[in-house]
Amino acid sequence: MAARAWKKFYRDFGHKRAFLSPIASARHCSSTAETAPKIPHFSKKGRLLTGATIGLVIAGGAYVSTVDEATFCGWLFSATKLVNPLFALLDPEFAHTLAVSAASRGWVPREKRPDPSNLGLEVWGRKFSNPLGLAAGFDKNAVAVDGLLGLGFGFVEVGSVTPVPQEGNPKPRIFRLREEGAIINRCGFNSEGIVAVAKRLGVQHGKRKLDETSTATSSSNEDVKQGGKAGPGILGVNLGKNKTSEDAAGDYVQGVHTLSQYADYLVINVSSPNTPGLRMLQGRKQLKDLVKKVQAARDEMQWGEEGPPPLLVKIAPDLSKEDLEDIAAVALALRLDGLIISNTTISRPETIAKNPAASETGGLSGKPLFGISTDLLRETYILTRGKIPLIGCGGISSGEDAYNKIRAGATLVQLYTAFAYGGPALIPQIKAELSECLERDGFKSVIEAVGADCR
Repeated sequence: MAARAWKKFYRDFGHKRAFLSPIASARHCSSTAETAPKIPHFSKKGRLLTGATIGLVIAGGAYVSTVDEATFCGWLFSATKLVNPLFALLDPEFAHTLAVSAASRGWVPREKRPDPSNLGLEVWGRKFSNPLGLAAGFDKNAVAVDGLLGLGFGFVEVGSVTPVPQEGNPKPRIFRLREEGAIINRCGFNSEGIVAVAKRLGVQHGKRKLDETSTATSSSNEDVKQGGKAGPGILGVNLGKNKTSEDAAGDYVQGVHTLSQYADYLVINVSSPNTPGLRMLQGRKQLKDLVKKVQAARDEMQWGEEGPPPLLVKIAPDLSKEDLEDIAAVALALRLDGLIISNTTISRPETIAKNPAASETGGLSGKPLFGISTDLLRETYILTRGKIPLIGCGGISSGEDAYNKIRAGATLVQLYTAFAYGGPALIPQIKAELSECLERDGFKSVIEAVGADCR
């Protein structure tokens, strides 16, 4: 089976100049093509990437005939480490375009190995094979959902998606702080709009239903199905508002009406620092009014046995104690399904002060955000008394980081910047390390460890 899979990959590569490792990217920045993003004209650096990848393909062809599928899968993920540093030579946004394009075409490794059993969990009635997700911003327009889920993420969140297409802020708008493991971006919700995204998700949803029908007779009724509306893995849709819109609630309601049928969960993003006035929606009255309207829009739609998708709110790390208390109170009063903690920060920790890019405006993500976002996560878990599922996001780059987020109160975790720097090989590494952390401290499952530091 591995040999057949390799032959198909090799044939596709020969015709399409495949890239094995879509690595370097930037938060909240994506392509604007109608289907899969166009790959720009190859520079000398681009040709160097192609040559390196061809070498990996040839070496892999000689190797695959002697190994089983799981071993070959591990080799493919490890091989991306060789190509990954070359992406650092490219402009961040150019590299991101290549990354999304490669994932959309399936030119990335596909995880064939099962996740460690202690990583599986159920949240909102949905089964996750593992708690590690990809945060919104990488696949802003739902171009590469299948390829990204195939990398082994337990869930992938697309968006932010705005009702009307918009270009976002002027370029350059993404800045690497490589030594600090960080990125600053001021992309500003660049989006193709809800119509384009709905079209893509609709095609994907229809394909999955067709696949389910064709395999129904060969599947046992006792089989546990991991995944959601996007197939294997869970799909979240992150909703944003247009920059010039004067009706924020109306924008989010449009997103719900158009995209919720394809989502396993929905996110109201009120915390991006790159859309003027957006963070004001985190105030107690503003947030309460907004959530009520969005919940009403969701609940007025017709739903099957699974019910409506859970509704979450993504908050900023730059909140006062009073602001956080207000958000927690609203979440409990309105029975919000979850919170994502957190978005990028506008603060500039001392650890990055010497980097020239630190003076750029925009949201900071990556390692410097870990402590800030984890402290906020812990406080939120205590304020909500562990009654609301929390997604920990910000600065995760290892299994130990993910484990610390979970102990601080996260049921699920997301990464982005570390994936931009570390590439596909980071995903199985983090999952293996997280599993070892749970075993080391005597936890039989992720759920047992949630909030352990707050008890």
